[in-house]
Amino acid sequence: MDRDIYLIGLNHKTATVEVREKFALTDCKHLEPGVVPVEGCIKEAMVLSTCNRVEIIVVGEGDGVINHVIKCWADARGQRVDDLEPYVYKHKGLDAVQHLFTVASSLDSLVVGEPQILGQLKTAYHEAVDRNATRVILNRLLHKAFSVAKRVRTETGVASSAVSISYAAVELAKRIFGDMSEYSAMLIGAGEMAELAATHLLNNGIKKIYVANRTFERGQLLAEQFNGEAIAFSDLFTQLEKVDIIISSTGAHEAIIRAKDIRNVLKKRKNRPMFFIDIAVPRDIDPDVNGLDNVYLYDIDDLKEVVEENLAQRQEEAQKARAIVESETQTFSKWLRSLELQPTIVDLVNRSEAIVEEELIKCMKRLDGANGDTEKVLRCAMIAVAKKMNHEPISFLKRRHEEEEAGDRYIDITRRMFNLDNDSVHDLAHGHRRRKN
Repeated sequence: MDRDIYLIGLNHKTATVEVREKFALTDCKHLEPGVVPVEGCIKEAMVLSTCNRVEIIVVGEGDGVINHVIKCWADARGQRVDDLEPYVYKHKGLDAVQHLFTVASSLDSLVVGEPQILGQLKTAYHEAVDRNATRVILNRLLHKAFSVAKRVRTETGVASSAVSISYAAVELAKRIFGDMSEYSAMLIGAGEMAELAATHLLNNGIKKIYVANRTFERGQLLAEQFNGEAIAFSDLFTQLEKVDIIISSTGAHEAIIRAKDIRNVLKKRKNRPMFFIDIAVPRDIDPDVNGLDNVYLYDIDDLKEVVEENLAQRQEEAQKARAIVESETQTFSKWLRSLELQPTIVDLVNRSEAIVEEELIKCMKRLDGANGDTEKVLRCAMIAVAKKMNHEPISFLKRRHEEEEAGDRYIDITRRMFNLDNDSVHDLAHGHRRRKN
């Protein structure tokens, strides 16, 4: 097979938050054909962009796939390739598969074991499906990634005592303030990160929670959930004087709080300290805020000390999880190789021959006392039937394999129809697709 899987990306290990926000692809949904259009050397494509990583996964063909993807990425952000390339890792073939499984299982996350990455990966995949940018290989790869992640969470303790970036942010706040019962906090943004932060703040005894969100109704729902108070986004700076801790996690494309905004707030607070934690990428709070007296600003990279402690506690379980990822990568490799026509034909023939031998044994038991000649005649007859049964499917596969795009699809369908990979299928599988009587 000429085509191969490529994964090109950067993450919290290879790039600082400044670089990550410069090349984030969270705001590129306006690019109708996607960041990397499915045309030319690109046969399938999807983009994963979170606060800690940007990864582009493609199925490509021929030379120059990696350079093409990096150029598309830089162009989408209006940046130069030379500014992006030093921070980028490039995986091909099984290395790409293994990396994706590692990401899906949260083993490559800043907070190992955090559950958010799997949801983010599913969302990215569904967006690619909606753009009709995935085919047989990415569909199979992503579904396999989801099942690997489930297996890791089920069979290891890597996700026990699950934590998140929001948890780490509140832990950091707790180390600075100690007893939090005398302090108030404001959440800017009302997404999943804010919800998790609210939970952890309440668990640590925070005095009061305010929620500021561009969509007031959404902020109000979150505030009510935690017995807090929603405020209009336009009143943000007026209300900031009431709070000591601010955790911001919006999807804004540029900073929403700058030093000039906070000077007046500090005066009204009579310079009582303010503690900002910015867990958004691109960042919500301009770094110039950190230059003000009595203001302490932390971004997502500053949470590393907290999360490294978490990693140390989970190291042993992470080793077990990596063994699962390695094993599942090899399983996927077998399926990938089977997309060649010949292995599928061989597997079909082998399967029918195995059935012949199995049924022949049953027949000979029923024909108690039959001799070797009878067995020989029966075997010949059953093999002839099996060959005739296989003839049409194999001829069909050979014809369709010559067609552009169709070959992989029909080989995949054949393998699933005859269960040539011995996948375990639950009785209720595909239940949502069944006809209703």
